[in-house]
Amino acid sequence: MYSTTDFKKGLKIEVEKIPYEIIDFQHFKPGKGGAMMRTKLRNILNGRIQEITFRSGEKVERPDLETRKMQYLYREGTDLIFMDLESYEQINIAQEVLASKAGYLKESQEVEILTYQGRPLDLELPVSLILKIVDTEPGVKGDTVNNVTKPATLETGISIQVPIFVNIGDMVKVDTRSNEYLGRESTI
Repeated sequence: MYSTTDFKKGLKIEVEKIPYEIIDFQHFKPGKGGAMMRTKLRNILNGRIQEITFRSGEKVERPDLETRKMQYLYREGTDLIFMDLESYEQINIAQEVLASKAGYLKESQEVEILTYQGRPLDLELPVSLILKIVDTEPGVKGDTVNNVTKPATLETGISIQVPIFVNIGDMVKVDTRSNEYLGRESTI
């Protein structure tokens, strides 16, 4: 169990059998009565933001969250197939559960899957990945205005904006949180 004194951003708690992640919190003391803790929480199951106020010292449950190391195997229709690296058990996860993160998966890639009571909820990706450009327009000589970008398709199917000097076959570093180009990588 957690007490309100344990609250910090990113802490995962359970309120009325629903897992939440603390986005923000504020300690305050009204004119009458005891101190309170105002929190802004994100429902882990559906992503909705909710504000809940707790009395100071109130206890909340720890959610039954588990992180499992898995390997992405392949896509089957709208499902993504993963294999648990400890038990070798294969599980199907609907692509919409993982949202845009599914677009960064390559076959045989190791990832961490967050589960709640055995149900997969989220995918932990590295902050940046190095991926190959498979389609983009060639850069035009003389097009040197500051920060000129063009669309490019990565090997996983995601489309990002890249500088005009990037070509098909180049390896680029991409921020998985914002879909931003971070730089070109050497192909040694």
